[in-house]
Amino acid sequence: MLYRKLGKTNEEVSVLGFGCMRLPVVDGVQSHIDDEKAVKMLRYAIDNGVNYIDTAYPYHGIGFHKAGESEPFVARALRDGYRERVKIATKLPSWLIQSRADMDRILNEQLNRLETDTIDFYLLHGLNRGFWQNLKNLGALEFLDQAIKDGKIKHAGFSFHDDYDLFVEIVDAYDWSFCQIQYNYLDENYQAGKKGLEYAASKGLGIIIMEPIRGGALVNKLPQEVLAAWNQAPIKRTPVQWALRWVMNHPEVSVVLSGMTTMEQVIDNLSTANEGAANSLSTEEQALVDFARITIMAKMKVNCTNCRYCMPCPSGVDIPGHFSLYNNAYLFDTLEKAKSLYATMFPKDAKASNCVECRKCEAHCPQNIAIIQELKNVREALE
Repeated sequence: MLYRKLGKTNEEVSVLGFGCMRLPVVDGVQSHIDDEKAVKMLRYAIDNGVNYIDTAYPYHGIGFHKAGESEPFVARALRDGYRERVKIATKLPSWLIQSRADMDRILNEQLNRLETDTIDFYLLHGLNRGFWQNLKNLGALEFLDQAIKDGKIKHAGFSFHDDYDLFVEIVDAYDWSFCQIQYNYLDENYQAGKKGLEYAASKGLGIIIMEPIRGGALVNKLPQEVLAAWNQAPIKRTPVQWALRWVMNHPEVSVVLSGMTTMEQVIDNLSTANEGAANSLSTEEQALVDFARITIMAKMKVNCTNCRYCMPCPSGVDIPGHFSLYNNAYLFDTLEKAKSLYATMFPKDAKASNCVECRKCEAHCPQNIAIIQELKNVREALE
């Protein structure tokens, strides 16, 4: 396993981080983690050098309004001596905070749920303009100072979903140790983007990358011309290997998170990480990734990463499922097939036309997708 310094913290972290958001589940129920499979996966990763474990208060729950099952799972998986071998990252659910007392209460709850005295890396979760302003007004920065002083957390950071200007404002507002941003070869200029990556690094922040394969979109939805070009490369790689290596190629990056669902994914990602040194891709290999970006961007309809922050929909609409099928129809030029699949895949009460425009989904979407309008586009194209 390759390791990198995490910014000014000087902590040695594995270039591959284990994201505990997409663990295997029983019968498709997100709140019912398959412990037998998931514990084996996480411990295998640790035994092979992974030491950065990422979770969050709502992961593997029924929605983002209450605690999920990911944090308690991490505690169980890290028993038997594994806790001492890793660094845990978890997050304060920004959208649930209405007072300073909420911050203290939730942090104490997370310490109990994680069965630990100290959280190594603690983030303000999913900052956008509204969340940031609210947390500042309620004293979140003072809360972080006190939590560090009390030994409840070691390093303070934030994860981010908004534009570059706000990112700079947040970076400059506090003595952060690290930040977490969305970055992949399709999103090089999206949200914080490459400029944000370089700015944070110039300030000494460690940088954690989320969505390196865009929720699977850079693995399962590639046009044939991209695959054909990559097949001509001297070194053969799978789409996920290309995506991870492109992110790991950036020297500013400390950790690349992967939300793994199967042991096969763990093994493959470990192999990729072992070769993921900074500046290790050739000019020709980077050009192949540039070609993939241009080709995909020309065909993609909705900027959805399948993070499922929008779910569950109060009206029963399968929002990510709709966008996945809609994107596939244009990526693969299979619109007629998509119409047929749409008719059979989604029951009547889960179709786009069932949307009542409550906009709860848009409030939670980290990509700032105009979900209501895009569902109308789906309905027009596929219904």
